[in-house]
Amino acid sequence: QSFKLLGFLDVQTVPCARESVLYGSLGSLVVGLGHFLATSRVRRSCDFAVGGFISTMLGYWFYCRYNLAQQRIRQRMLKEGMKNRMLFEGSYLDPEKKQTGNERSDS
Repeated sequence: QSFKLLGFLDVQTVPCARESVLYGSLGSLVVGLGHFLATSRVRRSCDFAVGGFISTMLGYWFYCRYNLAQQRIRQRMLKEGMKNRMLFEGSYLDPEKKQTGNERSDS
């Protein structure tokens, strides 16, 4: 059973959605309760809680998606490097192979 936020955002399948909602709700609680304890104004504290939810959720969403993109880039580079290592292993293009004086240097 999946949970859809706002009718279209499937929290179970979309990366970073679940954590964003959880951190947003925690941010909402902290901001709303903190504002209420400071001012004792209920309606204004609820407004701050909604703002805290939105800002915390969006902030963590962008942070998480950025890290996910960086991780995918690193995985793609690692996969390409492993493929190149298998291709060039044992050949003169192998970077780990020591070049001797009689071999031609490309540098």
